Amino acid sequence: MVEVPAHLLFREDTPHEEPAVTLDAFLADQSNATAVRIEPGDDARQLIPLLDRIALIEVSFPTFRDGRGYSVARILREAGYAGELRAEGDVLVDQIPLMRRCGFDTFAPQAAVDAATLARSLDRYDHVYQKAADGAVPVWKLRHG
Repeated sequence: MVEVPAHLLFREDTPHEEPAVTLDAFLADQSNATAVRIEPGDDARQLIPLLDRIALIEVSFPTFRDGRGYSVARILREAGYAGELRAEGDVLVDQIPLMRRCGFDTFAPQAAVDAATLARSLDRYDHVYQKAADGAVPVWKLRHG
């Protein structure tokens, strides 16, 4: 297996390295922090008025079966967040393409990711079937205008 760095980067800038504070801490008394961690069950919409002050939003995936982070990513991107959006935790290689479509641009998986497997999963499909935060045009729209 080829080792891939812990943070899989799909950004041109340098990843943000400041430790993330919890959403509750950020909203209560650490509003000068530039990195926030969203846990399952947190309401990420509370960050919308403050997005211009945040360089990194780290979304926790404690188990690969917990898909709430996908919604968090899409909500934040649709609200205009342009900073680094990192999926952290139990992130599997086959989830990364959809996570990217939802708006994640860096990844910190618990387990190593095989670079060749990741490349194949990212190149597997030429078309998408639904709209997402990445702006890709769905195949039905390509067919029917």
